[in-house]
Amino acid sequence: MPKNQFQRMVFAFLTVVVTVHAYVFYSLYVVNGDTLIAVTGADSVIYAIEKQGGVYMFGHMLPIWAVILIEFCFAYGLECLMGSPLSFRLACKVFDPKTTHSMHFETAIICATVGLMCPAMSFLAAWFYYPIMQAFTFLRCWQTG
Repeated sequence: MPKNQFQRMVFAFLTVVVTVHAYVFYSLYVVNGDTLIAVTGADSVIYAIEKQGGVYMFGHMLPIWAVILIEFCFAYGLECLMGSPLSFRLACKVFDPKTTHSMHFETAIICATVGLMCPAMSFLAAWFYYPIMQAFTFLRCWQTG
């Protein structure tokens, strides 16, 4: 696990690369794939996205590479500014890093990171993907859910 700031930044970079790609492709292929194919009449999801002109984000149709890049930048910034520092502090409130086995302490950090980053990124996704009025509806559900 990372021991210094540079290693933490590299670890965050690798983590965000994997999670952003997984989220984008999951939401496009698994959640919306059949709908995209049905609406556009294409024979695959990637052709359906191309046929509709991209992915709807910020009120415009953007190419899929732009969507991944935008999400990556926001997720990496959020991870470096909020996720890593706060998850370390949360883990320190539960475990003493000097006396706790390193595997248990790192697991606590990872669990805290997931617990912080998932709601934060779903909050940002409401603003990225939904028109403004739908974003307010989503946020109301997100807040009470």
